[in-house]
This record gives sequence, C-alpha cells and structure tokens, in this order.
Amino acid sequence: MRIRARIVVEGANGPTSPFADEILEGNGVFVIQDILANAGGVTVSYFEWVQNVQKLFRTEQDVNQRLERIMKRAFNEVYDIARSKRVSMRAAAYILGIGRVAEAKRLRGIFP
Repeated sequence: MRIRARIVVEGANGPTSPFADEILEGNGVFVIQDILANAGGVTVSYFEWVQNVQKLFRTEQDVNQRLERIMKRAFNEVYDIARSKRVSMRAAAYILGIGRVAEAKRLRGIFP
C-alpha cells in the first residue's frame, strides 16, 4: 500500500471500492466517507431553496454557522455509531441513514 495518510476524506461519490475499504481499515486509516464529506454542498443547496421559498435573506456568516453546526452534528452522530458498534464510518453512516428512513416510513405509514 502506498497511501501513508492516516486520514482520507473522500471527495467524490463512491471513490473507494469495498476491497480498498478493507485495506484502509486494516491499516488503521480513518476514512471520512463520501456520504459525510459531500453533505455540505447538499445542505447549503437546501438552505438556498428554503431561503428562496420563504423569501428570506441569510448572510454568508449565518449560512456558514448553520452549516458548521449541522456538519459537526452529522460527523459526531456517525462517529458515535462507528465507535459504539465497532464498525467503519461508512457502515455507521449507512446505519444512521437507513435508520432515519425506516423511522420516517414508520411515522408516515408504508403508503403515505
């Protein structure tokens, strides 16, 4: 393995194969998966949509503060699951995401 980094942040969608994931994890490399690393752009797009729909204006500082709060919370939620269940960050993100979808389906019913 030629990667010497101790932390890898995926900047593309699905850049690491499952085989490579196993190698990185086996070598103690902490991988912040694409799902989490790319969430900031999607989040800010949502802010922009809400701002336009509600005819609001948010300053760059306000957007950055909101984004930072959300991204820190998301990271901590995934990290906590990874540590408590002893799984990779990728598996923890899937656990969290699938759990949220399942809860939404439960609350809305199977056929909303």
